[in-house]
Amino acid sequence: MTQVKTFRRVCSVVALGLLFGCTQFNPTTENEGTTSGWSEDGLPAYDWSEQEIREAVNTARAGRSLQPMVWPEGGKVAVSFSFDVDNETISLRNGDTSVGALSQGEYGGRVALARVLDVLASDGIPASFFIPSVSMMLNPGMVEAIKSHGIHEFGIHGWIHESNNQLPEDVERRLVVQAVDYMEAMTGSRPVGYRAPSWNFSQNTLKIIQDLGFLYDSSLMADDRPYELLAGGEPSGLVELPVEWILDDAPLLNPRGNSYSSPREVLQVFKDEFDVAYEEGTMFLLTMHPHVIGHRSRILVLKELIDYIKDKDENIWFATHQQIAEYVIQMAEEGKLR
Repeated sequence: MTQVKTFRRVCSVVALGLLFGCTQFNPTTENEGTTSGWSEDGLPAYDWSEQEIREAVNTARAGRSLQPMVWPEGGKVAVSFSFDVDNETISLRNGDTSVGALSQGEYGGRVALARVLDVLASDGIPASFFIPSVSMMLNPGMVEAIKSHGIHEFGIHGWIHESNNQLPEDVERRLVVQAVDYMEAMTGSRPVGYRAPSWNFSQNTLKIIQDLGFLYDSSLMADDRPYELLAGGEPSGLVELPVEWILDDAPLLNPRGNSYSSPREVLQVFKDEFDVAYEEGTMFLLTMHPHVIGHRSRILVLKELIDYIKDKDENIWFATHQQIAEYVIQMAEEGKLR
């Protein structure tokens, strides 16, 4: 009963998101955050002092590269698939109870996740699943389905996919703590990875996840390689495993969006990104959503991409985000970075 009351209270808070719309498929809107273009003293951005400019960018910034000299198992490149299991939370975080929209999200847990897991299982490929806790609440069978494969990772993706960069610090912190506790109770283990809802930080997010002892974050976009995340110019103790909108199925495969591409075109983009990562010997990190990639005409993208990667080299290192973060930390300690 307490969880239901909490859920309703959070829905009321995040209903403020209606002011910003349902922005999952709009990278530009998502990354606007709370930026107004004006400093605290009322000056427009073009009149900011050097100090104001530096403070603006130093909230969370890229430090040294954590690219290792070599990858495990003789791998030329590290390949890591992640799935943001948003389901109904995209609607609910905005207070939207439209039955049609909710049913579209429900498809992710009811049908699509099983397809995704089957494709991964056929090649024994591990993946990282970032799940808003309300998704687990509404679709508890997903947890056992993912756990049954024994090779996948659970990561935090907010409580209800809240617009965290629009929330007061105390509310944002409470929701992250709530999400961690709920996921630990549901899965039996405490998650070590964090991915911000909508891939955006508030001015407080980094401090919150530092305080909670996360191993890594996967929300920011300053590199193609793992890097050390700085807080106010100082090492934060967190590994950043960067994402990118062009390596995300949601904006490209949304038929009602303004950046829609056909699945075959998206597959080619992913192949091209992988090819360059392979040449560089770096990392190929791909973000997908079961309710997007799990449709019949789209799951072929994942199948064919895996086949393409495996045909390229039999020594590809497929790993979870946690495995990559732990490995690059070890290589950094041993002085084996390049």
